[in-house]
Amino acid sequence: MLRPPVVPPLTLAQCAERAAGPAAPLKRRLAAFLYEGVLLFGVVMLVGMVFGIATQQRHALTGREGLQAILFLVLSMYFIWFWTHGGQTLAMKTWHVRLVRQDGLPPTLPQATARALLSWLWFGPALAVAWTAQWHQGKPIGSLLALWVVAYAVLSFFLPQRQFLHDVLCRTRVIDTRP
Repeated sequence: MLRPPVVPPLTLAQCAERAAGPAAPLKRRLAAFLYEGVLLFGVVMLVGMVFGIATQQRHALTGREGLQAILFLVLSMYFIWFWTHGGQTLAMKTWHVRLVRQDGLPPTLPQATARALLSWLWFGPALAVAWTAQWHQGKPIGSLLALWVVAYAVLSFFLPQRQFLHDVLCRTRVIDTRP
């Protein structure tokens, strides 16, 4: 049976060295971003099912604010836990990227919490524009979201060490963990 070679984890010195350099390649970070969305689909479905059963929800719009609040908390806790316990979610491990502080250590709880909140910069501004414009159709909202995500990713080329804005604000780095 063929197995991939075992890759030793990075040492603290290697993490610190990579944290001082440029961010992991944008393609790898975006691939992890997309893969994270696929993995989180299952988490969202499970939480939605448990919420629906617990509240005896009979219609999708009944109790949607409560479901949204629970999903926000669960997803935030998911990221915060993984980032503070090794700096990698499953998607980040797959794409060989890791979240670290500027000194190469895993982020602190306040940093991970701030990053989880500020990560909404990926979607929040576009959703705020759609809400302000009172758009209700999926196509214009989806198009605006896609355009904003691309613009937000391109913004990293103009920021220090090519980090995303939320990483610059939280003083974290996404590094490449390949040997």
